[in-house]
Amino acid sequence: MLSEKEKKFLLGLARETLKDYLCKEEIKKPHGLSKIMEERRGVFVSLHEGKELRGCIGSLSPDEPLYTGVMKNAINAAVRDPRFRPVKLEDLDKLDVEISVLSEPKELHFGSVKELMERLHPKKEGVIISKWQYSATFLPQVWEHFFSKEEFLTSLCLKAGLPPDAWKDKELKVYTYQAEVFRESEFK
Repeated sequence: MLSEKEKKFLLGLARETLKDYLCKEEIKKPHGLSKIMEERRGVFVSLHEGKELRGCIGSLSPDEPLYTGVMKNAINAAVRDPRFRPVKLEDLDKLDVEISVLSEPKELHFGSVKELMERLHPKKEGVIISKWQYSATFLPQVWEHFFSKEEFLTSLCLKAGLPPDAWKDKELKVYTYQAEVFRESEFK
């Protein structure tokens, strides 16, 4: 669990990184990092403009220090999310930065569709699906956009490029993870 001070630091780091990047200034490694900032963690950065998503990119695996993931994914969410037009400097003041710090994904073993449904925990866990070379994830907070587990899984399959009912296939691999989610608007 991150302290309020650590959450504010990461949100500020994401915003400053975006500002420096958009102003074409040098992006610097922050000084005086706490031990948790150096921990290798999966992290997503989401940008919201009002109630609308404006960009969201992250990494599921803990391949880099937390602070590095926040910096890199803030930039990627702003200018490399193919679903949205790139953020410009004049857009920055309209954005609310959200960070999701992830636990390590764990495979969810199930023997039937019924068992899969019973083992999913809406709004508490993010879900990754994988089959062949196709995969996709929804963060835990994405559950609120769906009325049922079936609708959630169908949409996740489509996001992965799979048939909408691929979640019923026993070859599908499912992983779950938790996320500590916080955003700038919580601290204003």
